[in-house]
Amino acid sequence: MTPLLLSSFTATTCLGRGLSALGAALHGGHSGLRPCAFETVDLPTWLGEVEGVDAQQLPAALARYDCRNNRLALIGLEADGFAERVREAAARHGRDRVGVFVGTSTAGILQTELAYRERDPISGALPAAFDYRNTHNSFSQAAFTRDYFELEGIAMAISTACSSSAKVFAAATRQIALGNIDAAVVGGVDSLCLTTLYGFASLQLTSAQPCRPFDPARDGISIGEAAAFALLERADDAAAGDLLFLGSGESSDAYHMSSPHPEGLGARLAMQAALRSAALTADDIDYINLHGTATPANDAAEGKAVAALFGDRVPCSSTKGATGHTLGAAGAVEAAICALALRDGLLPGSPGTVTADPATALQYVLNARPARLRHALSNSFGFGGSNCSLIFGVAP
Repeated sequence: MTPLLLSSFTATTCLGRGLSALGAALHGGHSGLRPCAFETVDLPTWLGEVEGVDAQQLPAALARYDCRNNRLALIGLEADGFAERVREAAARHGRDRVGVFVGTSTAGILQTELAYRERDPISGALPAAFDYRNTHNSFSQAAFTRDYFELEGIAMAISTACSSSAKVFAAATRQIALGNIDAAVVGGVDSLCLTTLYGFASLQLTSAQPCRPFDPARDGISIGEAAAFALLERADDAAAGDLLFLGSGESSDAYHMSSPHPEGLGARLAMQAALRSAALTADDIDYINLHGTATPANDAAEGKAVAALFGDRVPCSSTKGATGHTLGAAGAVEAAICALALRDGLLPGSPGTVTADPATALQYVLNARPARLRHALSNSFGFGGSNCSLIFGVAP
């Protein structure tokens, strides 16, 4: 693919709002995970909850979109001057030439959960004020983002579980290559809800301790929430040192509804496709942000896939011990982490991981350290084998 300029990016997680909070945590090896105290949930697990979401108010003109997910989206869009960069891009290219591509897993499902508590006791009808289309609907975040910026270009929502907001980068790239748009707002938003928390617990995938990716004692995920966005534009005027989006690879191994192929077949295919897309080889990659959910099966499969392609040459880590697994937002969050690593010359560590699993033949980074990086790869793998790998780089 033709490289695209990553002209702005931002991420809001349980570590705080914006890149300064995220960067400080990555440099210091800190985690934002806390014991579960969300809503009425009673589970022995740790969460990555963003502070202040319930207090966030939407603009009056966008009140129809009011739900936890869109409040979190607004917090993310207003961090790091991102909204101003988008408006500047719309002025340069035209509002009809800027697209919106947002990934989510459960969207505003919490709004539906709350509405079910208020059903009519006789008819069972949901309250009249409940607005499924603009809250729970998976397209809600894309529509909200487009309306917030008053954009008129193509808008798309992608919901492929935990690869959702990685795949938006690939979708946007295709539309730019086709000439339909000149720039794209890409990102992901997923917020905490009861369905997610109890659902993952019922699958016995949540841990009673802060998650420990790629640790031999790992025993499950810590669920988080986040909003992360990036602005992609044609890179005609890219200068030395600018951050670039270089390529993507997608695959669907369809091995099992909730388990990866044990040898990481789909993961390997996605990484290989990303390298081809970026016209790079395995030797060109300086850091890999692993999907690294901290479940025994997922980490083992991904470890085999990475080792098959890269051996133990490339430093890699999972940062989910810092942010939690932010599900549909994970791809965009970890794209932002890769961009920060390239910008700051940092190899992120793996908060929560005590010992790297000796059964996985990887150069696993436990503690952050400085390094000169030119290319970084990020993995995001979803239920049902929906896989996506992204590659970012620094303009020479």
